[in-house]
Amino acid sequence: MNEEIMRLNERIAEESRFVEDMRAEFSKVIVGQKLLIDRLIIGLLANGHVLLEGVPGIAKTLSVQTLANIVQAEFQRIQFTPDLLPADIVGTLVYNQAKGTFTTKQGPIFANIILADEINRAPAKVQSALLEAMQERQVTIGEETFPLPNPFMVLATQNPIEQQGTYPLPEAQVDRFLLKVIVEYPEREEEREVMRIHGKIQPPRASATVKPEDIVKARATVRDIYVDEKIESYILDLVFATRKPSQYGLDELEELIQYGASPRATLYLRSCAQARAFMQHRGYVTPEDVRTIAMDVLRHRVIPTYEAEAEEITSEDIVRKVLGAVEVP
Repeated sequence: MNEEIMRLNERIAEESRFVEDMRAEFSKVIVGQKLLIDRLIIGLLANGHVLLEGVPGIAKTLSVQTLANIVQAEFQRIQFTPDLLPADIVGTLVYNQAKGTFTTKQGPIFANIILADEINRAPAKVQSALLEAMQERQVTIGEETFPLPNPFMVLATQNPIEQQGTYPLPEAQVDRFLLKVIVEYPEREEEREVMRIHGKIQPPRASATVKPEDIVKARATVRDIYVDEKIESYILDLVFATRKPSQYGLDELEELIQYGASPRATLYLRSCAQARAFMQHRGYVTPEDVRTIAMDVLRHRVIPTYEAEAEEITSEDIVRKVLGAVEVP
């Protein structure tokens, strides 16, 4: 390790201390769910949005609220329903009859952390309004354009077990999410602890340990984390193996992949790997950083064919085969 990387390593070790404080505060409220908590922090550090999928009652909403409390961030929860309008999210112009003028009323999107609860319950026009704000980091109301706060992060939830009255997100829109995280049931002993902690009269609440400006500063530091050329090649191999699997000895996947991962996957694999290295207090990325977050970056970007669906082969199965086949540096 050369001297420059050693100095960077020392700087990252110092500047990333607050991550342990964040984890400690999360553990006061959320029992288990380590993967979910780590992905929320990675999303925050990598300046991306996160899609959470899981059955009701497994602490998705509570985790997002806890994150906002820890970061001292302005938090807004938007409950998506079939009758929601784009103006309900971004805001609208209100006519003042006395003055004969229009004034701008900003919507709940103007906050640091947005919880888009059950995003697949709202029609396409509403989803598009939210996703445009996510992409552009600004909102146009009438003839005026307003920048969104910094940091700005959308955490959307969707329920996989209900299909009636839902509007599934199109693949192109899902691609705008940095990560798609599948939230699982807790273990038996974890659920026992949940029962004890949240059965009290005063449920625990996380304390603020960092400020929004600390997150903005940390994001700049994360981008400084060293990524070796071999790691970059590994990231490219993983992405290109989803597009041209036969070149990587994965001939059986040729008929199973309709569309491979987009170039966003390459960018996001790198930034998420850097964020994970930061969380591990390292100034450089390892192959393990890439492998750890690869499933959450790729699962919603690899589109299986009808043949794959007929054989009950999912995008996750395809990503696992790619991870198993591509040589690790």
